[in-house]
Amino acid sequence: MTSIDVQDLTKEYGTARAVDRLTFRVEPGRVTGFLGPNGAGKSTTMRLVLGLDRPTSGSAGIGGRAYVTLEEPLRHVGALLDARAAHGSRTARDHLRVLAASNRLPPRRVDEVLEEAGLASVARRRVRTYSLGMRQRLGVAAAMLGDPQVVLLDEPSNGLDPEGIIWIRELLRRLAREGRTVLVSSHLMNETASFADHLVVLGRGRLLADMAMREFIHARVDPRVRVRTTDGAALRELLARHGYHKVEREVANEGGERWIVHHARVDDIGRLASGAGLPLLELAAQEGTLEQAYLDLTATETEFAAHPPNRPHFPDPPHPPDQPHPPARPQEV
Repeated sequence: MTSIDVQDLTKEYGTARAVDRLTFRVEPGRVTGFLGPNGAGKSTTMRLVLGLDRPTSGSAGIGGRAYVTLEEPLRHVGALLDARAAHGSRTARDHLRVLAASNRLPPRRVDEVLEEAGLASVARRRVRTYSLGMRQRLGVAAAMLGDPQVVLLDEPSNGLDPEGIIWIRELLRRLAREGRTVLVSSHLMNETASFADHLVVLGRGRLLADMAMREFIHARVDPRVRVRTTDGAALRELLARHGYHKVEREVANEGGERWIVHHARVDDIGRLASGAGLPLLELAAQEGTLEQAYLDLTATETEFAAHPPNRPHFPDPPHPPDQPHPPARPQEV
């Protein structure tokens, strides 16, 4: 088994602490989403894991070893930190051939990953002609070149079209099924929810959460039930009688009214309605989202946040110089 191990990791730049005594482990066989606001320390942590920067204290290793001690590291670890890393004057194929040669990988592997990334037809074009999405595909192809057991990807969906997003999602799931260790940084909550099994969340360089994704959502978003009935007044009275006081009413797409019952489970509401003989047209759990849970957790950890603009103040325009000022209002005595 090959895990990513971060132990009491700290990184300071002058007086600024980018990573603050961070400890977590990324386990094989699952996709771990690496989340946090801008400036939370995600990219810095990935750089420290990959030996691109030195920690102020603590350690970051892969399978119990520092990345810099790995021979032919592409055979062990694949990483995408910056889609612009490939030299623009090289073709995609030449870029990968150089990487393959430096790690003693067979040349056939270059064509295999180009095909897998959907770049075979443009492999002889220079990288500077590539769109951002094509560069992302090339970066992922480079990460997979050595068929590594550990994969770290920073914002891999950035710039991808819908087909590309589906491709990267399925790739991440496949890697996890094969028992590999996968760490993916992303700001796209809905996309992360589609592939992540586990979450590591940072805020201002500190660890905020390290848990299974479903557990994370359920811990931060209260369970709710969606109910539609022919007798809304009877439903409200029934719910209030049994302690369900937080109930919202909304207009249903199907017509009529729908009720959202907070801090409730489908089984409990179903039993109450059945016992009261209340006819139900709809009864379903309203699942919390990763975005809701994430925003709830990081609300006070965001360093860069937009705020509604203040109402602009426009001072009275000056009087034109060729016109006299209006006479002063006489003071009352």
